Amino acid sequence: MVALKKAKKKLITQKQAAAELGITERHVRRLLRLLKRRGDQAVVHGLRGLPSNRKIDVDTEQEAVRILSQPVYRGFGPTLAAEYLAKKHAIVVSRETVRQWMIAAKLWRARKQHIEQVHEWRPRRSRLGELVQWDTSDHDWLEGRGEEILLINMIDDATSRWFARFVDSDSTVENMNHLERYLKKYGRPLGYYTDKASLFQTAVKTKRDGSRKGKDREELPPTQIGRALQELGIPWIAAHSPQAKGRVERGFLTAQDRLVKGMRVAGVRTLEEANHYLETEFLPWVNSHLAVAPANPDDAHRPLEKQHDLTAILSHVEKRRVNNDYTFPLDAKTYRIVRQDICTGLRGAYIRVEQRRDGSVAARFGNRHLRIERCEQRLKVTSDEPTKAKPPRKPVQRSDWNDHFDLKKAPKVWQAAQASGYRKSEA
Repeated sequence: MVALKKAKKKLITQKQAAAELGITERHVRRLLRLLKRRGDQAVVHGLRGLPSNRKIDVDTEQEAVRILSQPVYRGFGPTLAAEYLAKKHAIVVSRETVRQWMIAAKLWRARKQHIEQVHEWRPRRSRLGELVQWDTSDHDWLEGRGEEILLINMIDDATSRWFARFVDSDSTVENMNHLERYLKKYGRPLGYYTDKASLFQTAVKTKRDGSRKGKDREELPPTQIGRALQELGIPWIAAHSPQAKGRVERGFLTAQDRLVKGMRVAGVRTLEEANHYLETEFLPWVNSHLAVAPANPDDAHRPLEKQHDLTAILSHVEKRRVNNDYTFPLDAKTYRIVRQDICTGLRGAYIRVEQRRDGSVAARFGNRHLRIERCEQRLKVTSDEPTKAKPPRKPVQRSDWNDHFDLKKAPKVWQAAQASGYRKSEA
């Protein structure tokens, strides 16, 4: 203000005043004109004390608060609330603005930031398909609006790309179906990383304190999924703790927040509707916002080869021994090998029996599939004539020659020998 008054009185030049105030000469001339009209108020901004021209009107704020107060938006945070206001209600505001509105309306409570213990994470794999984490979550996804469903997720370690689907049970068949969808879409990864659930690892049975003694355990046969991965040439890696497969665990936490609330707003009630919302809304958002670019752009997935028959590999496989009449049992049923497929060495040999997921049964001996047919159960022939009762057995007559024998009153052995006239021969 002093520099402007000096320039007004011609004590200094406008250039010197501009250098002293750190503004341009043009702005100095503008301030001198205002100084003549408004006096000392010339240096005060004209909007001081007035609302900002960019301030959102009160009606918009009230409408946003009314929308977010509905039960369907219960538990929404400022970030998710701002996204849904813009997408469904055409109210485009920043996340911070929504946060201030929700705090004022007591829909959100600000939390203090706590400094957590720094944990050094395992570095990501460098290529897409080097390692895929595989797990299932049994969260209440529909919040009681429908049947209980589970979410199977395969997340790539290098990119955090999701491949998920809702199922009605965490069974071997459902996991096999999800594995088939992944293999057909992307190919065979270099490894699967899962927990030690019974689907992936055969449970070890030990006696009490057996593990403490350090006894060598015999190798157990793999599970059906473990066998399928071996036949596909995909290594299986077991995680020793939930923190070890933290990428898929943290992904489930994101889904249990955003996915649950999104399906609530969409009114999802069935398994089919949940999968439709998952594939059309949530997965595109996850793979576009949360996925990252790998360090190496090469794809590590390997294509399926000719010997990889997914129908046979992803079935329930057991071994059965062929009987002398070229039949074998399976689930209380009997199957017969077609005569034209009988070959040398088949009788008494073990064959591979595949229970396909579509309910059919296939058999293979060596590298050749055998044609089989189900045998009809033989019914027992029953006669209409009444069975004749067998005559009762005659009681066996018991000998009484030893009834009056008393060992204590019997003669000694030497006395019995003398009475018989026996004499020891002389040497």
